[in-house]
Amino acid sequence: MKTFFSTVALASVFFLEAANGHYIFQRLTANGAQGGVYQNIRQNTNNNSPVTDLSSTDLRCNVGGGSGASTSTVSVAAGSSLTFTADIAVYHQGPVSFYMTKVSSAASADGSTPWFKIKEIGPTFPGGTWDLQQSYSVNIPSCVPAGEYLVRIEQLAIHNPGAAPQFYISCAQVKVTGGGSKSFSGVSIPGHVKATDPGYTANIYNNFNSYTVPGPKVSTC
Repeated sequence: MKTFFSTVALASVFFLEAANGHYIFQRLTANGAQGGVYQNIRQNTNNNSPVTDLSSTDLRCNVGGGSGASTSTVSVAAGSSLTFTADIAVYHQGPVSFYMTKVSSAASADGSTPWFKIKEIGPTFPGGTWDLQQSYSVNIPSCVPAGEYLVRIEQLAIHNPGAAPQFYISCAQVKVTGGGSKSFSGVSIPGHVKATDPGYTANIYNNFNSYTVPGPKVSTC
């Protein structure tokens, strides 16, 4: 009987570790003020687990993030900074990318509109050192037209070669003020990352001397 209860207790520990063994971006700092948990970021329904299916629409704004009726949309000026903060520091090696998509309503958009990349963070060479932080910042391009947008952060964990890479994703809802009139060509999500992309299949432990972040090129003004 003692062995049985010990086994159950050990299994419970492993379950809790599995449930809490990752991370999720859940706070947004805009206009110099950090919002509450899921105040301006859509709340997902898969705890802090990653998305691994390259064909899934969950790659847009995570599982359960297909709409944001309960999420507040924050007004920010074009050219200003946004910071995404996770519950714990990112610890799986891999790149970070930021995307935007212009929508008629940030609260109801499903992410099916074209996305353009506004920043990417890859490793530093020599050494292949990754920027593993709890918070990552991005500037909204000063030339984007005013209006409502989804702003998406994507951390692609490639720490386990041979296994499916893991996407850690969150979407913020913003209303951009000011700005310009430049339009960007975008990509569809899913579809922005291919299973054959070198940055998706890279082995970071063997002859790791260069790296290309998956997805489209960064859009600039």
